[in-house]
Amino acid sequence: MGMRRPRREELKRLEGKTLDARFRSIIRDGLNCSPFEAEAVLDVVKEVYGPYLAETPAASPPGRITLVAIAADEPAGKAVSECETRTISLTIHHGSRDDKLLQREGTAGFRRARIPELCQEALSQDALLTREDLAYRIFFVGVRTISRDLKILREENPVTPIPLRSTVHDIGPVLTHRVQIVRLALEGKTTTQICRIMHHSPQAVANYLSTFVRCAQLARRDMQVGQIAFLLRRGRGLMQRYLDLLQLCEEDKNLSYHLEELLSRGQGAGEKRTDRRSPDEQ
Repeated sequence: MGMRRPRREELKRLEGKTLDARFRSIIRDGLNCSPFEAEAVLDVVKEVYGPYLAETPAASPPGRITLVAIAADEPAGKAVSECETRTISLTIHHGSRDDKLLQREGTAGFRRARIPELCQEALSQDALLTREDLAYRIFFVGVRTISRDLKILREENPVTPIPLRSTVHDIGPVLTHRVQIVRLALEGKTTTQICRIMHHSPQAVANYLSTFVRCAQLARRDMQVGQIAFLLRRGRGLMQRYLDLLQLCEEDKNLSYHLEELLSRGQGAGEKRTDRRSPDEQ
């Protein structure tokens, strides 16, 4: 039986997640102009730069795709056309490893193995995938097929929810989720420990902590939350939560110690630690 025809509203939501839509949104919000003016600017950019960009197309590495997804900070229920988006890169195929998986489990087993990793990979880049993204942009199946896959995955592992936009309320606020990872690092937890506690990949943890470190560096230059959010292309709400964590560090010598450790490395917590002990251990 062929793939079910996509419903009009499903395709309409996908229209809001394109590079053109993202450009119009940034111009409209950043310059406070009308949708008509944003469209006009987009047309001029295409006319002037289009021929040159076409000569040197960006190529994704084998097994990876680039797509536009909704920013993780955007609340549920908000229209896709009004949401901030992010351009993310996802690993669809891991080479021989996935070839063996396909031979052993078939296409359905392959999808179910890849869906949780893809959703976590998107979240590590501050975006949330939807069922439509998985169906029409990644696996090219119907939304009902993806829904059946998700149902099976939930039954197999009810403890660890899959971070989709439609299930964000089931896994708790995404802001709290990322802040908790940073808080664990500030308490002295290693990447391995954080991954085990939060069920995240090392890459995702490193990305969250890298953003926090950049936020802390900008805050030390007396930048305000709005400026930091703009420069890092992150939500204002997340940046405010990170600033709240920095305030806590000023009041707790152990948190402050590990903050300086993060800043000295310039990135997220890893396994390479110095032999120095934290103030609570001395």
